[in-house]
Amino acid sequence: MNETIGFLLNDTARLFRRAFNARTKDSGITALQWRLITYLKRHEGIRQGPLAELIEVEPITLSRMVDRLVEAGLVERRADPADRRAWQLYLTPRAGALLNGMREMAEALTAEATEGLSAAEREQLIDLVERVRANLSRRICQKEKETA
Repeated sequence: MNETIGFLLNDTARLFRRAFNARTKDSGITALQWRLITYLKRHEGIRQGPLAELIEVEPITLSRMVDRLVEAGLVERRADPADRRAWQLYLTPRAGALLNGMREMAEALTAEATEGLSAAEREQLIDLVERVRANLSRRICQKEKETA
């Protein structure tokens, strides 16, 4: 059976999420929550709406995820000084410590997944997948502009 690139990428992402969730189940952090925390680390102070767009989830879904992370003491909401109705999101010091530990686990998972690939092949794989993502992202953004 000759699989399409879309099927292979999607199935690989599913397997990554499953392996990630199995390794982190004791921490209570899911792969999607890890993704949210990672994006928040890169964009501290971002508001919920733009963050929902970045991680491509509905705002209500993000709100529930943030609620759980706030309850866990990993994220805090602060009033946006420019808009009293909006909240900015920040990681707590506890989240920073968790990120460091989970980063090691994520790196080990990636090493396991890319076992047998040379360093050059890993770099090439990253480059190729990033190019596919950029192609799709540009097309999606272009379609959104056309329909606006």
